[in-house]
Amino acid sequence: MRIMVAMSGGVDSSVVAGLLAEAGHDVIGATLQLYDHGAAVQKKGACCAGQDIHDARDVADRLGIPHYVLDRESRFRDAVIGDFADSYARGETPIPCVRCNQTVKFQDLVALARDLGCEALATGHYARRVEGPGGPELRRAADPARDQSYFLFATTREQLAFTRFPLGDMPDKAAVRREAVRLGLAVAEKPDSQDICFVPTGRYHDLVAKLRPEAAEAGDIVDTDGRVLGRHQGMARYTVGQARGLGLPGGAEGGLRVAALDSGRRRIIVAPAASIPVAEVPVGEVNWLVDPPTAPFRAEAKFRAREVPQPVTAEWDAASARLLVRPDAPVISAPGQGCVLYGGDRVLGGGFIRAARPAVVDAAAPAA
Repeated sequence: MRIMVAMSGGVDSSVVAGLLAEAGHDVIGATLQLYDHGAAVQKKGACCAGQDIHDARDVADRLGIPHYVLDRESRFRDAVIGDFADSYARGETPIPCVRCNQTVKFQDLVALARDLGCEALATGHYARRVEGPGGPELRRAADPARDQSYFLFATTREQLAFTRFPLGDMPDKAAVRREAVRLGLAVAEKPDSQDICFVPTGRYHDLVAKLRPEAAEAGDIVDTDGRVLGRHQGMARYTVGQARGLGLPGGAEGGLRVAALDSGRRRIIVAPAASIPVAEVPVGEVNWLVDPPTAPFRAEAKFRAREVPQPVTAEWDAASARLLVRPDAPVISAPGQGCVLYGGDRVLGGGFIRAARPAVVDAAAPAA
């Protein structure tokens, strides 16, 4: 078939292009230029900028396939970087890789692929697409250490039908690098992308402070009764469950963790570690990869990318478009992160975690 490969310049997508070309498909390579500023252009392990675009073009030349570069800086700035900063300003902890997949990558690349007469889009994600009795299913990768299905929960059923993940059955990353060597690709030993691609220094709060200054303003650290315990240096530096960096007296942060963030009053709310996990997790912006259930159902859920799925009972309210997830054991849930539901290794759907805690009341005025 004629198939477009999303080529980031890294070893994974390069191997995808090589394997598909070797199998006799009519392959077209496409690379998104998403940003081009400062140290990010030269930083090893970045993607979609500077040297990575040159690497993707070199691989395409090596394979003898056409290669397109799409300038999507403006769209990426609005849909991903702007959303990233807005999320922190709201007291959330964003996952920009999901937003990038949800907007720029799958929407724009699928559209281009169709315009060029392609029958599918292939990416270097570690996930599996399986033809089931009801249509394509999204499943976890064969290598659990590399599985990226969590980051693909916002992929629509229509997009999934058009997409292929050739690396989903690879046993591990070492096998992918061996394929790159066999195919004669210069990127065989190129490091994986690290951290957030558009924050080359790793100091994401500096970027947030530049775009949304209010998220970097100092404020109070309070307990759940509203009593002021200390000061923080900006909402963007904190996430639910965090213990370090609070600067409170008592040693080891006094056994307190971040319980919630009150962006309206720029307050960090802390509580004892044992009280942070919640029994119910509200989820919004839900994308279903199965027919939406009409009654409460059992599943497994991941509330963070690197955790093991755990058993839950989930209930979907179609009228309010809200999902309520009740884990068998209380969990730490950070608003803005993803909650992804699995049935075995199949992704059923997922959405973005909403705040599960009410705002705290102000402490009573001190006695005269």
